[in-house]
Amino acid sequence: MRVIICGAGQVGYGIAERLAAEKNDVSVIDTAPELIHSVRDSLDVRGFVGHGAYPEVLEAAGAQNADMIIAVTFHDEVNIVACEVAHALFNVPMKIARIRSRAYLRPHYQNLFSRDHLPIDVIISPEIEVGEMVLRRITLPGATEAVRFAENKILLVAIECLEDCPVINTPLGQLSDLFPDLPSTVVGVSRAGKLFVPRSADQLLVGDLAYVVTTVDQVRRTLGLFGHEEPEATRIVIAGGGNIGLYVADAIEKRHGRTRVKIIESQRDRAAAAADQLRRSVVLHGSALDGKMLTEADIADADLMVSVTNNDQVNILSAVMAKRLGCRANLALINNPAFQGIARSVGIDAHVNPSTVTISRVLQHVRRGRIRAVHSIEGGLAEVIEAEALETSPLVGASLRDLDLPAGMRIGAIYRGGQVIRPSGSLKVQAKDRVVIFVLAEAVKQVEQMFRVSLEFF
Repeated sequence: MRVIICGAGQVGYGIAERLAAEKNDVSVIDTAPELIHSVRDSLDVRGFVGHGAYPEVLEAAGAQNADMIIAVTFHDEVNIVACEVAHALFNVPMKIARIRSRAYLRPHYQNLFSRDHLPIDVIISPEIEVGEMVLRRITLPGATEAVRFAENKILLVAIECLEDCPVINTPLGQLSDLFPDLPSTVVGVSRAGKLFVPRSADQLLVGDLAYVVTTVDQVRRTLGLFGHEEPEATRIVIAGGGNIGLYVADAIEKRHGRTRVKIIESQRDRAAAAADQLRRSVVLHGSALDGKMLTEADIADADLMVSVTNNDQVNILSAVMAKRLGCRANLALINNPAFQGIARSVGIDAHVNPSTVTISRVLQHVRRGRIRAVHSIEGGLAEVIEAEALETSPLVGASLRDLDLPAGMRIGAIYRGGQVIRPSGSLKVQAKDRVVIFVLAEAVKQVEQMFRVSLEFF
């Protein structure tokens, strides 16, 4: 696939890295020479210094032969124009734009990006995506990751196995026998820096991070089975009153009647704007790294500290300080992959990576076949894919135990006719089933092939 990426910042670089690793033909455009030099030196891509919305720059990058343009610069207007130029002059089939401003995303303006107006096929809003992920973490204490699939009926949760976890040292196959009515499947395990797909005889150990596919209505029971019965936070302190912090606070006011929020914002004008927009939340002007400010926010009595400023160091330190001052749990926004690796060891209970959220949305449209959703795991070491099975798929018709499935994948759930089905050896996948699969990076291409449309289908 030939792909042009406009923007070589953290998000653009991350997308280019993933697509180049999968042997796609990638061109990256950015106005900053140093960013392009970095991309050229470290990735197998072509780099072009220039404005991503200029026709001559897009032409030099190969827009006339491109299958997709992904515009993820910091400026919404540049992303919009880049997609429009790619459509009007080069007829690029797939156009993806990153839109940050909520002014463009209000429901009554949703027709703006239709083919008759601004021809953009996919809109990615990192702030809203990240905000929704933060809200899911708040709703599911004990889960370090939570992603929904299949019309929000199926959930992937990452659960840390602590010393008092009831299911440690028990073969996974026995869990199915002990809890036959629980539609939960352990599809992946991260242990000592290694991610693998477990077999029925494998056991979970203390310190493991288990990736579990379950149903939305059984997720709390699943968390309880793993020893996580933390009550939902009702007193929350948010560090950062920007787009993400404001989105989270506004959503909590609308969805959670008894939850109380306090926001700490360092910029006076932004703090004032947040105070004007929110009705029940308390907005404080000051630094989240100031112990006195945290005390003023009653951090010692808080259930959760959510650090979502635009500075990783501030997010990590404020989250750690909050716990030291008595806050029960924390959640930090972390962009830098180097910081993500040490997050748990310094006392971060859960973290959100905006780049991973954005890359997952892009991969959904890069993957071939009937792929409905993709979520990237641990920086691309694995993916959770929701795909629709066609009549020509090799999955259809035979019992799962009789299929020669790749070693690096495991089926977590089947969604059929509005119902979630837990996979078993005797289960047969039917055409039009949606299959939620955990797959290691090296097996992704094989999984794609299972869901591709064969010429015989037509």
